[in-house]
Amino acid sequence: MRDESEFKNEAIVAIIGRANVGKSTLFNKIIGKKTAIVNNTRGVTRDRNYGIADWYGKTFWAVDTGGIDFAGENDFEPLIAEQAEFAKEEADCVIFVVDCRQGMTPQDREVIEMVRKTGKPLFLAVNKVDNPENESLAYEFAKIGIQNMFSISAEHGYGLMELMEGVAETIPENNPIEVDENEIRVAIVGRPNVGKSSLVNKLLDTYRCIVSDKPGTTRDATDSPIESDGQKYVLIDTAGIRRKGKTVQTLEKFSVIMSLKALDRCHVAVLVIDGNEGITDQDASIAGYAIDKGRSCVVLVNKWDLAQKKYKNFEEFQEFVQNKLKFLDFAPFFDVSAKTGYNLSLFFPQINQVFGEYSKRVATGPLNDCLHKAVEKNPLSHFRGKFIKLFYSAQVRDCPPTFRCFVNFPQGIHFSYKRYLTNSLRKKFGFKGTPVRLVFSRKKSAN
Repeated sequence: MRDESEFKNEAIVAIIGRANVGKSTLFNKIIGKKTAIVNNTRGVTRDRNYGIADWYGKTFWAVDTGGIDFAGENDFEPLIAEQAEFAKEEADCVIFVVDCRQGMTPQDREVIEMVRKTGKPLFLAVNKVDNPENESLAYEFAKIGIQNMFSISAEHGYGLMELMEGVAETIPENNPIEVDENEIRVAIVGRPNVGKSSLVNKLLDTYRCIVSDKPGTTRDATDSPIESDGQKYVLIDTAGIRRKGKTVQTLEKFSVIMSLKALDRCHVAVLVIDGNEGITDQDASIAGYAIDKGRSCVVLVNKWDLAQKKYKNFEEFQEFVQNKLKFLDFAPFFDVSAKTGYNLSLFFPQINQVFGEYSKRVATGPLNDCLHKAVEKNPLSHFRGKFIKLFYSAQVRDCPPTFRCFVNFPQGIHFSYKRYLTNSLRKKFGFKGTPVRLVFSRKKSAN
């Protein structure tokens, strides 16, 4: 199985339709065991239905947009607009799911027509065709005139291969992006309207040293090369979300996807937070993914001037945010104004510092000295009546710093003790702004 970080130019396949027609079941079948990217991300309480899929040699992001519930008359128009906007602006391919037993409704036709006008590939998945009787019901949907119509049973997998073969044919080959090893790639991520693009534009205007603009992974991201004090950078801006009204569920999901795609290509993730709105679950989702992917992080608070009436000082606001993002307490945290340029002189020095920690190497001698002193101060526990012994450790990679620790019972290391050892390494060697990974392995000669 390939890691998500290998996917460079993924297309977006949106799964849309009314509530209870089987979209989520189809979504799960499409991603299979490729895993939804941010399941159980720390600090987030709600599920996010998006993940990497791989069919017929093509990789893409599958997105379950959430159901349109037509029961409430007042909710119909904004929900229609939300899904149509998503398909129009962001998706590369659309799968419209219907329930063969419910028939085609006027609302279905309206959404289908909206998608048709975009000229993007449209597939009609007539779901719940799991017996001959329902097969005959599926024929009724041919009247709408969609060429790519497939009878499927998302639950049992019937018709799925044929549907996905058609979808895969619309997706271009995934071509890798050329990367300069001497440049630091910085992803500017965060929720819509927190000032990401304004920040990038201000940085580019201030330093006035743009080499060129080149397309990023998709039309929703732009890579902007820039140089400061002899160091090359690439700022990856995840602009492109267009909010309309209050129907933001689907578009917010897509904003996370854009951030995930940028994070897959960066060294340093700059999480931009709106100081006026504070921290949200979506911020935590993006931050959690950055850590899970092993990216170094900087937390940047924009629009702090608008939030000063809510907090005594910036330190109080920082404490509030860090309580929400406890897993990111090692990241630098500072406020800026993308509008005026306030504090932007700190931006690249912070990036350099964090990248230096991210790529740091620790010699084996000092590493083992640090860890053995930590064990002496707070001994390892028992496992099945036997003492756990730490034999030796070595750094096996950087970006992020990763250490392999050889013990006699790896399965006996509690996560809290792992955190204790990680904190001991931070106190000794710094690692500001970067995750630190400890991998415990059994020594072959250990009994």
